[in-house]
Amino acid sequence: MTERAHAEGHAEEHAATWSGSWVAERLGVGLTGDEALTGLLGLALRRNPKRAHLLVSNVLGKHVPQSPSVVHGHGVALGRRVRDLLGAEAAARAVVLGYAETATGLGHSVADGLGSAPYLHSTRRPVATVARAGGFEESHSHATSHLLLPEDPALLAGDGPLVLVDDEFSTGNTVLNTVRALHERYPRKRYVVVALVDMRSPADAGRLDDFAREIGARVDLVTTASGTVQLPPGVLEKGQELVARHETATTEPTTEPTTAPATGPAGRVPVAAPSGTVRRVELHWPHDVPDGGRHGFTPAHRARLEAALPAMAARIAEALPAGARRVLVLGFEELMYAPLRLAQALEQTVRSDVAVRYSTTTRSPVLAVDDPGYAIRTRLVFPAHDDPADGPGERYAYNVAGAGFDAVVAVVDSAADTPALHAPDGLTARLAAHVPHVLLAVVPSYVPRSPHAPERPSMLPEPLRGPDFSSYAPDEVGWLLQDLSDVTLEAPTEEREEAIQSGGAHYAESLPVEYQPSEQYQQLFHAALKTSAARLARAVGAVTEIVLAERSPRPVLVSLARAGTPVGVLMRRWAQFRHGLDLPHYAVSIVRGRGIDANALRWLAEHHDPADVVFVDGWTGKGAITRELAAALRAFEDSDGITGFDPEIAVLADPGSCVRTYGTRDDFLIPSACLNSTVSGLISRTVLRADLVGPHDFHGAKFYRELAGADLSPAFLDAVSACFPEVTEAVDAQAKDLLSADRAPTWEGWAAVERISEEYGIHDVNLVKPGVGETTRVMLRRVPWKVLARAGAGADLDHVRLLAEQRGVPVEEVADLPYTCVGLIHPQYTRGATGADGKAVTL
Repeated sequence: MTERAHAEGHAEEHAATWSGSWVAERLGVGLTGDEALTGLLGLALRRNPKRAHLLVSNVLGKHVPQSPSVVHGHGVALGRRVRDLLGAEAAARAVVLGYAETATGLGHSVADGLGSAPYLHSTRRPVATVARAGGFEESHSHATSHLLLPEDPALLAGDGPLVLVDDEFSTGNTVLNTVRALHERYPRKRYVVVALVDMRSPADAGRLDDFAREIGARVDLVTTASGTVQLPPGVLEKGQELVARHETATTEPTTEPTTAPATGPAGRVPVAAPSGTVRRVELHWPHDVPDGGRHGFTPAHRARLEAALPAMAARIAEALPAGARRVLVLGFEELMYAPLRLAQALEQTVRSDVAVRYSTTTRSPVLAVDDPGYAIRTRLVFPAHDDPADGPGERYAYNVAGAGFDAVVAVVDSAADTPALHAPDGLTARLAAHVPHVLLAVVPSYVPRSPHAPERPSMLPEPLRGPDFSSYAPDEVGWLLQDLSDVTLEAPTEEREEAIQSGGAHYAESLPVEYQPSEQYQQLFHAALKTSAARLARAVGAVTEIVLAERSPRPVLVSLARAGTPVGVLMRRWAQFRHGLDLPHYAVSIVRGRGIDANALRWLAEHHDPADVVFVDGWTGKGAITRELAAALRAFEDSDGITGFDPEIAVLADPGSCVRTYGTRDDFLIPSACLNSTVSGLISRTVLRADLVGPHDFHGAKFYRELAGADLSPAFLDAVSACFPEVTEAVDAQAKDLLSADRAPTWEGWAAVERISEEYGIHDVNLVKPGVGETTRVMLRRVPWKVLARAGAGADLDHVRLLAEQRGVPVEEVADLPYTCVGLIHPQYTRGATGADGKAVTL
């Protein structure tokens, strides 16, 4: 008989027979209670000195393969009942705790039903980098010690309801042990116990209420069905004898023809030579989503997983054999939720005639008997493959062999992807002996931050806000900076350039003198703003729509001070105007060669989900800051263990083709580039100097209150915002085009800069500043050598030409320039070589 025919025969038998009747007839064990009990539960026998029988759930997805929608649906339904019981306010403060190993997926599904609850499950896998926040014993289990290892101990320290989830509520001992241990350390007023079935005896039924009175807390119970298990006298000894008799009768030849029966005399699957194929399928699991709730799983993690599931399921579906009709997604011990959700997404992806089922491997030793009245028909045995703390041992996969599966997708975490998994007697070989196609999908094991990483500051200050710091309204931006307004930091441009190029000082250790623009230059600014306001509004709208569509529905805007700050304010205004969103917006310091302010990142990670953070800048030049940010975030992950920050910068203009998130790739005049602090909230460049910025300080900056009379920051923002209504349709069209376009960076700007650096004998790309914005900065802050202008460039360069004239800097037209203009810093600076003829700035 083929395995498919064998499986179909099993299905017919199961439909007519209760899968607990074999045990009931031989041991006199019975179930009484709700009518749904026999549909939810079967019975089996296990090798356990404390309890002979095992209640085998048909909807848990542990021992019996089941539709993933059914498995997840039962947990979600229980979670919704808990939400209704608690009420919206209390449910919003609840934390869900699941039990390893059997209920890790169920608990996670209950948290899904609650909606906004963080989730943690106990574990039997110690993690060296995480301190225990608690532990308890499960007296009837074959492996008793449970550890609680939240990455953030505060997860258990709140005063909201604690929801405890197990597959069955039998004696109540496990729950009482848990609550007692936790209540001593983190007392709270309310607990909710959740289980698929309540199987307490009448003697145990009152213990929960007595215990609640003892600790002075309310304890509720929510279950799908309830009843009791009838155990006749001597059942443990009879069960042990029955198990021993059937285990002795089982033989396991070392090889087995592919046409041999699927099971041995007692349902234990003989060891067969692998005949199926085994290959990997790459999931591309989101790097910032934990593999489960061992160290905590937040609603933000859940949202990111939901977004990634369809693509991962599509990769699995593509890897399945074309004719597969029955597919099992097989999880791994405590790793239940990730494979469950992958299976559910796969179920929604494949054809309607493909049956997807879900179950997991387990530590629990259960007797297998190939009888329709017994819940465990077959058993695959293989060695542990995750280097368990309690040493090597057997592991099991039940009801897989003989079930007619055309393919099995084995999902393990990376800690379990070891040589033992792939050994001749390992899980993959055992599966391949009975299933034609085995796919292996590996989910990266989440490892919390090492305690040996540098200790975070105990408290970082709150962001600076206007009007005390900057001329922006307090809700427009919070500056993650320290105020150095009382410190003299300015130095003449020539002195700064000499120090920078000689290597004697970094550009971020001092500030250029903030000159107020001449009347002629201010006129140019206003003319440019009038001309380009609508164009700017379209770019603001387009880049904001891309961020909302691709990055996060509620992003946290973090502008790179200071050029990015006006752009961040405008993006925030667009989100309010078009979508009614009130987005958080902060400004942080990033310094070329020194990286981003790590303390600012720590503050952001403490107050927001890093995955929601979108870094914002005004424009790209050659992409130096883009690269700087990516390298700095990698270093930050290594040093602090905080992951999730996306290095992709959102910019108004990307003429250098350095990023994917932009409003336009045209190199045009952004008027905020024309001025310094007087268009950036009267804030200076950021400062990073060892004698002013300590290891636990934000980078610094100055607030030029004395320039308030010349401040054009509000005028700039209001002029662009005023154009929002008239550009709405154009933004929709532009955003639609961009979202469907290939926006992969080409880095053509960087290549052009390298070419120019060599052609002009500079041999230092840091002295080549491409684009209108960067060229303007050269003219205002550095010692310019010459300006390269694209032939035929128009009004976008009027202000550059004026600055070049005032500083005696030649403007050279170039036919094939990819930017509108490029500013070249004097490559061999000596004091006084301000321009071609040594003239000083006259702004």
